Amino acid sequence: MNLLKHILFFLMIISFHYSQCQEGTIFPKKNIQKGFLATDFLSIDMPNVNEKNMVLSGIHYNLKFNKFYTGLGMYGSIMGIRGGFFTLGVNTGFQTYLSKNLFINSGIHFGAGGGAGTPDGGGAFILPRINFGLQFKNFSLSSGYSYINFFDNGDIKNHQINLEIQIPFDFSSSSFKNAEKEFFFSDLKKSKWNKKYRKMSFMFHLNNLSVIDNSNYRGKIINLAGFEINSYINSNWFYFAKFDGAYNGIKSGYMNIILGAGHQFLLNQNKSSIITKLGIGSGGGGGVESEGGLLIFPDVSFDQRISNNIYVSINKGFLMSPNSFFKTSTFGIGLKYYSNINELEKKEIDRKVIFKGVEFIIKQDSYLNAKRIINDIENLHQISLQLNYHLNKNMYVAGQTSFANFGNAGAYAEGIIGMGLLSNNFTNENIKIFVQGLVGGAGGGNISTGEGLIIKPSFGMNYKINSIIALRTTLGYVTALDEGLSSPSISLGLSYRMAFLNPN
Repeated sequence: MNLLKHILFFLMIISFHYSQCQEGTIFPKKNIQKGFLATDFLSIDMPNVNEKNMVLSGIHYNLKFNKFYTGLGMYGSIMGIRGGFFTLGVNTGFQTYLSKNLFINSGIHFGAGGGAGTPDGGGAFILPRINFGLQFKNFSLSSGYSYINFFDNGDIKNHQINLEIQIPFDFSSSSFKNAEKEFFFSDLKKSKWNKKYRKMSFMFHLNNLSVIDNSNYRGKIINLAGFEINSYINSNWFYFAKFDGAYNGIKSGYMNIILGAGHQFLLNQNKSSIITKLGIGSGGGGGVESEGGLLIFPDVSFDQRISNNIYVSINKGFLMSPNSFFKTSTFGIGLKYYSNINELEKKEIDRKVIFKGVEFIIKQDSYLNAKRIINDIENLHQISLQLNYHLNKNMYVAGQTSFANFGNAGAYAEGIIGMGLLSNNFTNENIKIFVQGLVGGAGGGNISTGEGLIIKPSFGMNYKINSIIALRTTLGYVTALDEGLSSPSISLGLSYRMAFLNPN
């Protein structure tokens, strides 16, 4: 009898161990990260007494950890005379509820940027604020006091009221160690991953702006390079974010950021589609006169599948200020990748699905002895955001944007894309070596980049701190193809890493 009890106990232990192994191996843990999207508005009283206020609009995404939050944000001018003013920075703060629907939000934004001739100094600024807000069913609204200070030899210092809208935006992911692991569809359907997927697309594109009405560049062609991300609400409707920078046609420094929504009409058994989009955003710089910077973007494009989830996209539309002061006709071509991430389809088929690695990298870049158009050579420092999408264990595509914060070049900015190669793990899987090459548009801030086309090769190391965060350092070189910038570069930053389920 005792022997039987021991056998039963042993079998129970084996069964429990097996179930744990099943959960850990077959069913990767699903992590749900709380977060929110936010947009805010500031009216800045400029140092020049006779100048209109510069109105800034910001777009942010923050991760929530109970009452604490942190994330990234960008600002662009939409009213005034400073079209082309852009910034990038880091958010941190606390949000706590005083009652069921009333909350207080205190935080600070550490940013970098400038442009459009503003007295931005080196570009570094702080933006603390305290807001009181009301929580509604699907969004929140808040307002309060804020202060902006371009403290690195800049003259923009102002107290102002701000207005903010927040929308909850959570996402699910798995540990980065699960990247490139394959699982059977039938097994994952038994897990928490068995929910409807989110359709997304990622596009690298070249766009030409034919200037119709602008005092400086009428009749000129402005060549842009950039990337676009689409996130689908359902099978047809989506919202998008579009980032572009000039690399040819005018002096360097022009860029635009557009947010909007669109509709996809599927054709030819989903191998082709016609897409309509309408966006709004901010743009200017490089001598382009866009007044306050507010731009609208109506567009029609045609997508054609060339291989699996890869499509060629051709677009035609307009990019213009609301009063047509700045008006361009647009034509472009892009390479688009469609992906169904995070969840599973409901179709009863058995096949393999895969987790894909994604990295969000925030870092500080330094260019040694960066050549200026006028005045002395000196080091250039900038805050940089890079997104890596891993194609496999050893290769990724990348998009990067950077804004100067120190070094008397506050208007300087970059928008570059490229690819990287990644080694296997070293030293107990804590270290990875990589090499990457990026190319795109850059300019502004008296940095000598000609018409703006730069290339930026580098190599570096990732050191794993934990399953989510890695320390990232690089050594490289940056050069403008038709002008004087030619400098060694170094960077140090953090990589926020995860894996998304891709059922394609």
